[in-house]
Parts: sequence; C-alpha cells; structure tokens
Amino acid sequence: MIEVNLIPDTGKKKKRKRKGPSLSLPSFNGIPVDRWVAVAGVAILAALGAFGWMFAGTTGQAQELDLKIEAAVRDSLRLSAVIERAEALTARSDSIARRVDVIQQIDVARYVWPHIMDEVARALPDYTWLTRIQQVSSGDPVVFRIEGRAGTYFALTAFMEAVEASPFIRGTRLISSEQIFVTVGAGAQRLVYSFTLEAGYRHPPLDYLETESLFGGIVMAPGREEE
Repeated sequence: MIEVNLIPDTGKKKKRKRKGPSLSLPSFNGIPVDRWVAVAGVAILAALGAFGWMFAGTTGQAQELDLKIEAAVRDSLRLSAVIERAEALTARSDSIARRVDVIQQIDVARYVWPHIMDEVARALPDYTWLTRIQQVSSGDPVVFRIEGRAGTYFALTAFMEAVEASPFIRGTRLISSEQIFVTVGAGAQRLVYSFTLEAGYRHPPLDYLETESLFGGIVMAPGREEE
C-alpha cells in the first residue's frame, strides 16, 4: 500500500522538551583568558595543598611532643625521688663527717700531755731533775711551767735547748733561776741551780705524726718512714 505525506518538510526537526530542572554553566564566550591569572590560580591551589599538608604534619608533631612531655614529666618525678634520697644520704654523710671531726679533735687533744711529758723527759740531761710540771693556761694552746734543779748552769742551758728543739714544744723561756743548797748523800750540802721554765705546746708537722685509721690499719704521713 502506498502512503503519501501531505505535510511539507521544513528541514527542521522539533526539539524534544526535557522535563525537570536543568543546569547550565555560565558561558565565558568572548572573555579573553589571561594566562597569568591561570598561573596564579594554580599557585593558590598548590599553596592551599601545601598548607593542608603542613597542618597535618604539625598536628602529628604536636601529638608526638605531647607524648614526649608526658614521658619527661614521669621521668622528672622519678628522678626527683632519687634526688631526695641522694640529698638525705649526703646530709647523713655530712653529719657523720662532723661527728668524726669532733672525735678526731678530742683524740688529738687527748695526747697533748703524753707528748709534753715524753718530750720533756727525753730532753732531760744528766745531773738535772724536775720537781713540778703544771699547766698555766686555760685553753688552746696549752702553756705549762717546768720547775727543777740542775747541777750546773751548762746542764740548765742544755735542757732548755733540748726542750725548744722538740717538735711539740715552742717558746721555751727561763722565768727564774737561782743557786740554792740541797742535801745530798749522808747530810752533805751541795750548791745547785733552781730554775723555772715556761713553754707552750704546738702541733707538730704532718710528716712527723703517725696516725691510725678509724677503720683499721696504720696510716703513715707522707715522707715519713716507719721506724
């Protein structure tokens, strides 16, 4: 069967209408695009990306630093307790050292008179004898007087020189001297020199002393050999 189209063809096809809302971008036809503007836009985008990356990295570092700070605080508390114990031990050690020093001072003073008696007896020459030794001072240094008899004036001089040569005695001087008669033997009288000397005690050089450690063993002073 043959069909005949009686409607003339206008050459245009009808556009189909779309249902619903439609979106369209603004047209920039006719506006010239500046390449520097495009470069600036790309740079801004790159800067924003770098800022975001740096912000994320900074946040991670801040968290890491917070963890380190917490660990440092814990270590500080632990070390604070250790320091307190160390300070307590140091204070105790200082207290013990002070007590030991007091004991040593007392111990040194305890041997003053044994040293004096030993040195005076060692310096005593022949034909000389002592009648009294007494302390005439109330504190340190110790000052004492020696009373005795000497058969001759040369014996008295030798005794004075020997006393002064002692490392434990200083400032030996003659207070008085006179000739007196004493009874010797079978009622015989003899003329002798009665004398009074005064001297002071002094601490000898360190190389002269021999000390004993509180923890046992003899400690020799430098430069002195054991006799």
